[in-house]
Amino acid sequence: MEHSAPWEFSDDRGRLAVAGDRPLRIVAYIQAGATLWDHGIRPVGLFGSQHDGAAPDPAKSGELPLAEIPYLGSGGALHPDTLLEAEPDLVVAVTYDGEQVYGLEQKTALELETHVPLATVAVGPGRSLAEVRERFAALAGSLGRGEPPSAARELDAAEDALRQATGGAVRPRVLALSPAGPERVHLARPSSWPDLRALTEHGVGLLEPAAGAGVNWSTVGWAEAAAMDPDIVLMDVRINAARPQELRADEHWRAIEARARLLPWNPEAPCSRRAHTRFFTLLADTVRASAGTE
Repeated sequence: MEHSAPWEFSDDRGRLAVAGDRPLRIVAYIQAGATLWDHGIRPVGLFGSQHDGAAPDPAKSGELPLAEIPYLGSGGALHPDTLLEAEPDLVVAVTYDGEQVYGLEQKTALELETHVPLATVAVGPGRSLAEVRERFAALAGSLGRGEPPSAARELDAAEDALRQATGGAVRPRVLALSPAGPERVHLARPSSWPDLRALTEHGVGLLEPAAGAGVNWSTVGWAEAAAMDPDIVLMDVRINAARPQELRADEHWRAIEARARLLPWNPEAPCSRRAHTRFFTLLADTVRASAGTE
């Protein structure tokens, strides 16, 4: 009688997730679930982080059919039993520091791992965007799925288009930020975000906040953001970020809005070739338009 080999995956906390058979029922942190969806894997349940609420954040969901996949909760309100009720063979999440399971309280993660394998992929500043993407591809491959071959060609073309767009004499100034409200704004430090580092590698002129507190963000007033004179603003569209209409009481935000082209930016976008192709293509088109080279 033939026996199938056990499934295993060495995750980015240095832990080995093991199952007797290849997992089929996967519960995932929403960003991870959106990435797996792009690889042809349909999660049976999703969960959010402490920044999310009782409903899934559409900005993080990519092309997931949210109406068809149960959302199990988020943050401290998420109990292990709720996740286990979905009868997962595997839980997939992300980690920023290579230790903590993002989106789950430590005690929840520990209890879960006594019942079901848990695999994380590192998405923090220690990884390049390509490395994050390939780690998710490796996980999907271990589960028997992957992106179509055309996805690699389309990403290569999008990267080429972005490099060409940024290679002209006029190089737009790009600022990535997350609005906290009409008085404060979080300015992204490009070196801390794999997707922003990838943009700089392709020639995008990302603006760097002044040195100071905050590893990922520099939290300042809108006057300081406006003084950086961005031509293009990558604006956090996650549910916990303030919306443009909430900011217009501030004259400095109004100056930014009048001057700059605003682009949606999701710091927790799916880590797939399809998603990165869309991001690079959108930015290439905007750089060309801003530079007047269309």
